[in-house]
Amino acid sequence: MAIPRKRRVAALIGNGHVDVMEQVMPPLVDGSVLVEVFNSLVSPGTELGGWGQLRQQLDKPQTGASPRPFGYSNAGVVQQVGAGVTRLKQGDRVACIGAGFAQHSDYAVVPHHLCVPLPGNVSFAQGSYAMLGATALQALRRSQSEFGDYVAVAGMGLLGQLVARFHQLAGNYVIGWDVNPFALETARQWGIDATARVGTDGQDVQAITSRFTQGNGLDTAIMAFGGNAESTYQCINQCLKCTPDGHRMGRIVVVGLASFNVQWLPANADICIAARTGPGYHDPNWEVGPDYPAVWMRWTTRTNLELTLRLIGEGKLDVNALTTHAVALSNLDTSIQSLLQHSDRVLGVIIDMKRG
Repeated sequence: MAIPRKRRVAALIGNGHVDVMEQVMPPLVDGSVLVEVFNSLVSPGTELGGWGQLRQQLDKPQTGASPRPFGYSNAGVVQQVGAGVTRLKQGDRVACIGAGFAQHSDYAVVPHHLCVPLPGNVSFAQGSYAMLGATALQALRRSQSEFGDYVAVAGMGLLGQLVARFHQLAGNYVIGWDVNPFALETARQWGIDATARVGTDGQDVQAITSRFTQGNGLDTAIMAFGGNAESTYQCINQCLKCTPDGHRMGRIVVVGLASFNVQWLPANADICIAARTGPGYHDPNWEVGPDYPAVWMRWTTRTNLELTLRLIGEGKLDVNALTTHAVALSNLDTSIQSLLQHSDRVLGVIIDMKRG
């Protein structure tokens, strides 16, 4: 197949709109692969700043802003491999990740360790969940949860839903917290153990969570959302398990872009950040070069991606339950403006590069 000299790529243009622009095809460098992309996944929180921020920008004049290509998770077919690549070959179906690499575009050049083969029964649309899946899986690893733990996930957007499901697969009991009834209903429908709606009259999140944990309190809480998290942090602290002398204990993992002030409390709670897909991501020598020795580092970004896709293929991670919309790259701005009108009912948005 002849490789075109230019590609189409979605770009934010700074006024709440998206343009599909033409770019010269990126060069195929050593240690990378050229992929013809079929599907990509939009993660609105980190890519668009959230639907609310995008709505606030609509049609406001922008001075000096250049179009900014975006996206970091897609799937397609390998067309060419660069020097030094032995894991992948032309014709392989792959999932790809990486900011600046796996964009919302019809072609992408991606470091070979950020590409993993798709199992035969996993579609391109399902494969485009690889980045968020590996991020959620790494958050599970960072939580150090043990079998049977009680876990709360605050923020049941795409990432929170995946974090919740991975904790269930690891043998934990999970309650999801959110302000959005649609997100909570989605969580219930695809099997998350319990939910609590935040900020609703008649619903006390602490009381619901206490009943869920049978009075034992939470072992772990995950913050999977962005913005001010002061009230959530305080609520989590009140829901953690408690010693006889009143000290709260447990682990709080921040996987979204939440911000809060850590205050001294009579507690022995650990707070950690899980901001990556696993070791290797953003290490340029690893991304295009040799792998870390598996005997020392079993779980890297690549092996987290591979496990995510294996679980999708085995039916244990039903990402189809999270996909609410499929849109065409060629009509992306119109579709996004339509989604803005009912963004409270939007979760997974799959972009189709081939649909007219």
